[in-house]
Amino acid sequence: MNVRHINPEGLHRSPAFSQAVVVEQPTKTIYIGGQNGVDADGEVVGPTVGEQARQVFRNLATILESEGASLANVVHWTIAVVDGNAVSDGVAAFQEAWNKADPPPAITVHVVAGLGPKVLLEIDAVAVV
Repeated sequence: MNVRHINPEGLHRSPAFSQAVVVEQPTKTIYIGGQNGVDADGEVVGPTVGEQARQVFRNLATILESEGASLANVVHWTIAVVDGNAVSDGVAAFQEAWNKADPPPAITVHVVAGLGPKVLLEIDAVAVV
């Protein structure tokens, strides 16, 4: 089994976590750690769930593309939204990013008390290539 921890260029780097872990045996599975609406410098991109969700999907696409995959390869999302924020704004961002011809992945949504300063949303994903 081949296991690689990846941190693609263009994403924030931290010594505490990998952006994703790739497992190849014989199918490649990519486990993507929770992505927030932060840019490559680790700065939160906007004050709304919609703005942050759009950045999350850009981050997810960056990780997937670094492994020759795309959002279409995602089989499961786990979404955490800070209580009091409209999940529908995140769903709208998903609908912008997702190719409607592809079958949607399984999704789990959690409403949480908090995620971090200014962070309103976090999404992790599992993709199979």
